Amino acid sequence: MHYNELAMRFMRGQRLARLSLVAVSLSSSSLLGQTAKRTGEVWQIVPQPQSSEIYARDGSLIGEVGSQIRTSVSIRTLPKYVGQAFVAVEDQRFYQHDGVDVVGIAGAIKDNILGDRRGASTITQQLVGNMHPDQVDRRDPSIGRKLREQSAAREMERHYNKEQILEAYLNQIGFAHGWYGIEEGARHYFGKSASKLTLAEAATLAAMPKGPEIYEPVKFPARVRERRNTVLALMTQQRYITSAQARAAQASALVTSPDYGMSAAAPYYVDVVKVQARRAGVDLNQGGYKLYTALDPALQTAAVSALTEGVAEVEATAGYRHPTTAGAGNESDYLQGAVVALDPTTGDVRALVGGRDYKESQFDRAIDGKRQPGSSFKPIVYAAAINDSIPPNAIVGDTAISIRLPNGTYYRPDNSDHEYLGAITLREALAKSRNSVAVQIGQQVGMDSVIALAKRMGIQSTIAPYPSSAIGASVVQPLDMIAAYTTFANLGTPVEPRFIHRIEDRSGRVVYSAPVRALPPALDPRATFVIRDMMRDVIERGTASSIRKYLPSSIPVAGKTGTTNDNSDVWFIGLTPDMVAGVWLGFDKPKTITPGAAGGSLAAPVWGKMMARYYASSAGRSSIEHSAGQWMPPIGVISGELDRATGQLATVSTPASRRYTEYFVEGTEPDPLKADPWKLFRWGPIGF
Repeated sequence: MHYNELAMRFMRGQRLARLSLVAVSLSSSSLLGQTAKRTGEVWQIVPQPQSSEIYARDGSLIGEVGSQIRTSVSIRTLPKYVGQAFVAVEDQRFYQHDGVDVVGIAGAIKDNILGDRRGASTITQQLVGNMHPDQVDRRDPSIGRKLREQSAAREMERHYNKEQILEAYLNQIGFAHGWYGIEEGARHYFGKSASKLTLAEAATLAAMPKGPEIYEPVKFPARVRERRNTVLALMTQQRYITSAQARAAQASALVTSPDYGMSAAAPYYVDVVKVQARRAGVDLNQGGYKLYTALDPALQTAAVSALTEGVAEVEATAGYRHPTTAGAGNESDYLQGAVVALDPTTGDVRALVGGRDYKESQFDRAIDGKRQPGSSFKPIVYAAAINDSIPPNAIVGDTAISIRLPNGTYYRPDNSDHEYLGAITLREALAKSRNSVAVQIGQQVGMDSVIALAKRMGIQSTIAPYPSSAIGASVVQPLDMIAAYTTFANLGTPVEPRFIHRIEDRSGRVVYSAPVRALPPALDPRATFVIRDMMRDVIERGTASSIRKYLPSSIPVAGKTGTTNDNSDVWFIGLTPDMVAGVWLGFDKPKTITPGAAGGSLAAPVWGKMMARYYASSAGRSSIEHSAGQWMPPIGVISGELDRATGQLATVSTPASRRYTEYFVEGTEPDPLKADPWKLFRWGPIGF
């Protein structure tokens, strides 16, 4: 293009700019008046929606909720270079203009004529459009919108000083992911308050308004680092910082916070908290609330990583035929999982994972799922038997049985290995998860008694009064099923799961608190101790022996595996002196995971990895040290040394490999172990 033609275009552009400004000045009153009549004062700085914050038990942030995710802060709490970074890149004449940058408009017109398109909106104009999008739609390229915006910006500058406008702007701008305001940007990208931002971090956030999704620091670090350095150079040119400060900041690495500033990835947990808060009558969308929860970040992180790794290992096994996360068409096509961990003394839900990928599926399988528990239900059956004075060394036949049902058909339970072991003790039958024995015990004590015990333990799902329910054929909610095991941890008294400790409003007033809720005692403490000790054999020598690959024998563990028909659901629910936790794996639409899939080989390793990582953390070590030695027999429990092969008292000829300590509810122990009060009188009179 010829130089003279360029010059003429530039001069025409300048005249248009001057005419535009004159038009703004002439029509300012009428335009603002029309806007005010329609939707209110477009020039006003109005309070913006604030988010409610959700905290873990250690006070760290795990989530936010609200109509907009924003926490407004005073500009006077920020380092000066935070505001200066935004001024340098967005509106270098911010402190000179009256809301409209005439010089900037002229420059923009010139650049547009030369083919370098850019805008000339000031910080004040951006604030008007962002704060009042219903009145000034910044997507509208028309001259009418620009005139309204310029007019409103000038009016805003008449009512507010520069500090107020810059503060409102910093609290208004978006930082991608639905996060608004400098505090949210600092919190999510750098894991700190905006008041603690470094110069380099401030420049990084100042790089984002041009395109929050394009300059998202976690996704595009190289691109953002380049633009950050441009911001720092502009700050130097405008004398906000020295060249030395700029060089040091430009040389620094761009380091963002893991998990976008959250102490643990817990979206399913946060969803539960939101629902419970709403049910408690707290409208979190009003903003400003602080919710303090029971979540343990270390345990939650361990649960997420263990589930991710464990399921990936299943998918990587030879012969695995289902789609994996990499190739599945939707969330129902690949293997899912759920994890819940509770503090048995309080019911505090310390970790909850409702699925493998929250972004792909928000369906919470721990809360909203209904699955067959398989053999993980058996401890309830055996507990009913021990509570009914059947001793753990009672002999039952692991044999083929046939039970006639009311409809005339026959139920014939089979063991997973399709074999029968013959006469074995209850302890051995539970450790080796023999289906035939569990069904017989259910029939002996009565399924109505088993169902009543399950209800007392907190299982709210309907348990059908059929023989197959003794081996977990009736569906349950995973959270309920896992929480029921707190009965075994607490010597017979279950507790309700608790997610929220308290909720405070913006003034710090407690508007909701959730007390520890212990249910009425469900089981005799003596019977509970016996069944829990039987469940320890499941780990030490039974179907969950894989646990000991991850946890040392110094940490007591009791639990039970679960596997359903067709190997479609696998479970492990276990307890230590300070934790009750459970793992479920399966498909949303039930189908065989793999031939021979079992809770001991698939779910138990996930549990073991999670607990090993937790106990390796400082919080876990402290917890287990504090609770060590709690599994002592209560008064009324009798012990004796038995022969594992016969279930009878050991004799001098019983080899050490077969000797073990058995526990009995007083009155059910073998006769030789019973106290004989008459022996006292054979020893002579008692002196006082």
